[in-house]
Amino acid sequence: MGNLFGTDGVRGLANAELTPELAFRLGRAGAYMLTKQEKASNEAPRILVGKDSRLSGDMLEAALTAGMCSIGAHVFHAGVLPTPAVAYLVRHYKMDAGVMISASHNLMPDNGIKFFNSQGYKLPDAVEEEIEKLISDFEAGKDNLPRPTGADVGTITSCKTAVEDFASYLTSIFSGLNLNGLKIALDCANGATSQVAPMVFKQLGAQVQVLSNKPDGTNINENCGSTHMENLQKFVKENSTDIGLAFDGDGDRMLAVCEKGGMIDGDKILAICGLNLQAQGKLNTIVATVMSNQGLEILCKEKGIKLHRTDVGDRYVLEKMLQDDLPLGGEQSGHIIFKKHSTTGDGILTGLHLLSVMVQKNESISTLAGVMDTLPQVLINATVPNDKKATLHSHPVIQKAQAEIESNLAGAGRILVRPSGTEPLVRVMIEGRDIEQIRKWARDLADIIEKNIG
Repeated sequence: MGNLFGTDGVRGLANAELTPELAFRLGRAGAYMLTKQEKASNEAPRILVGKDSRLSGDMLEAALTAGMCSIGAHVFHAGVLPTPAVAYLVRHYKMDAGVMISASHNLMPDNGIKFFNSQGYKLPDAVEEEIEKLISDFEAGKDNLPRPTGADVGTITSCKTAVEDFASYLTSIFSGLNLNGLKIALDCANGATSQVAPMVFKQLGAQVQVLSNKPDGTNINENCGSTHMENLQKFVKENSTDIGLAFDGDGDRMLAVCEKGGMIDGDKILAICGLNLQAQGKLNTIVATVMSNQGLEILCKEKGIKLHRTDVGDRYVLEKMLQDDLPLGGEQSGHIIFKKHSTTGDGILTGLHLLSVMVQKNESISTLAGVMDTLPQVLINATVPNDKKATLHSHPVIQKAQAEIESNLAGAGRILVRPSGTEPLVRVMIEGRDIEQIRKWARDLADIIEKNIG
């Protein structure tokens, strides 16, 4: 068995790679690993399960839940709601663990399963490895986990107030924020934020217009949300809104659109919110990833802020934030973490922070975003099967081509080549002054990668 867990849980084509059988085993192994201390004290563990709007969510929820109940866990179904809601409600309801069924920004045919511990944090690598070991044992016919009978089997309860409870938490954080007079456009990606996001911004007084909030099980992330910004950009310009916010399918990331229709990515969001926290004496370091633009690095150096880069993945950003007790971190893709208020990326929370800065400074979002100059950056994906990714950094032809590009950049840019942790792709990112030149280099290198290991 290959590695099940990527950078954000277990993910794959639903009913082909991520099957009900695998979901059942993940339910048994995950529930046992995350709650074995509670089982040791003869208390039945309590686990919260949420999902996004994709069609396969019901199937996987049923299988996963059956696995959890088979070890005696009491499962609480929270329904469709964002990933950060599960992370928060696990703590709020004093659950022993939480699970989110979602493939995030991927299209509908994919799905995924990610676990949270009792404090709302994603699992460290060591725990994921133990879960994988248990599943390997299952496949080898060795299942030594508890299998209670009679009155000790698990139960399922519907958690009917989960959406309202999460909305109340977010509005309580910004209870003093008055959004009256602000026109806001929301693109909910036909996903997990479709109900809760409009609720939150309306409760704080904003005039809200909503796109892509009609999930039908098949249209999540389809030409909408944070991976397809064109519709929101056009809507913001045509309807003269003050800002547009685009979420991904599970609501843990957000990208913004300024009143002129320009996109504001995660790097600029970090810059805006980081400078605001610095002015309040609450920040001296921002955590970003190796994908963040050099423009953010230049800004931080000018403003006396340290920038620490991690591997790609919000879990690695959070690890550094917790290690050094840092308040803010995130990714260019829009995963932004405010440690004081959340244990994971939260798109709605990030939007509220942006609006809070706008109101405090009485400035447009385009003016705020202008503080950072973005170096031209090109990102090209090469299609590579998951089982071939390991050869990427040792293949001589690929390494020679990459070294030639690095030599040509001559320190006036950078190149980053890395395998995706969630999809059968290798991402080629190049930054430099000449956009046409770096675009050609990125395409050429992606072609070389596909030809040699694709």
